[in-house]
Amino acid sequence: MGAQLDLRADAEGRVRFRSIFISDIHLGTSSCQAGHLLNFLRCTESDNLFLVGDIIDGWQLKRRWFWDQAHNDVIQKVLRKARKGTRVVYVAGNHDEVVRHFLGLAFGGIEICEEVVHSTADGRRLLIIHGDLFDAVVQQAKWLAHVGDGLYTCALKLNQWLNRLRAHLGLPYWSLSQYLKMRVKNAVSYITDFERAVAAEARRRNLDGVVCGHIHKAEMREIDGVLYCNDGDWVESLTALVETHDGQLQILHWKEIEELTATFGAVLTEEVVYAHHVGH
Repeated sequence: MGAQLDLRADAEGRVRFRSIFISDIHLGTSSCQAGHLLNFLRCTESDNLFLVGDIIDGWQLKRRWFWDQAHNDVIQKVLRKARKGTRVVYVAGNHDEVVRHFLGLAFGGIEICEEVVHSTADGRRLLIIHGDLFDAVVQQAKWLAHVGDGLYTCALKLNQWLNRLRAHLGLPYWSLSQYLKMRVKNAVSYITDFERAVAAEARRRNLDGVVCGHIHKAEMREIDGVLYCNDGDWVESLTALVETHDGQLQILHWKEIEELTATFGAVLTEEVVYAHHVGH
């Protein structure tokens, strides 16, 4: 992970990075933490903003329409960043696979692509992909992926109810689905296999590393000589991967993002903010 980044605001009250990577926002679902993401986007600026798939959840929108003002605000904020000069790249995922019909095009200044290779300030070349193409369940048994998505949605709803109770009792945030992922042997094996598969693809292409999303587990570590970065999600983890202007990479957790918004005056949501750390 390296040393902690020195997060300081500029004269405009924003923290500036060379690149920001976010994925698995799942706009269009009630579990999407759009208000918190909007706060993060308000208090940060970057030369590059990579949207690494599953930004809009087409699967859930087909089942049940959900779209509130905060979801509109996130879209408008991203478009505004693109208008003001930020390079915004939208990498397609599986929940927003419809955008794969528009690969190579640009909408509102946002580039649409399947993947992209990014060169960091210190010269490392990173493959940017969502990761679903390396998920055997999604590729070989899509019906099972939809079943799993439905079960995950149920777990998230139960998680929301459980944490309301915990908050009432003065207890900190706790993720049921993350707990289950780390306790079920098959889930742990699935995550490990996924991480090794995407790292192997970067190595096959003679690249230095890979940035992905998909599995909702923020992580940054070396796998067989390749830097593996997963930027997490904006449903539970509330994490982003950032690159500084000298090429340092680090995962920012919601606790740090919350401190940024509190320190630099971004408008906080009315929701209770929970600090959730992704274990390493």
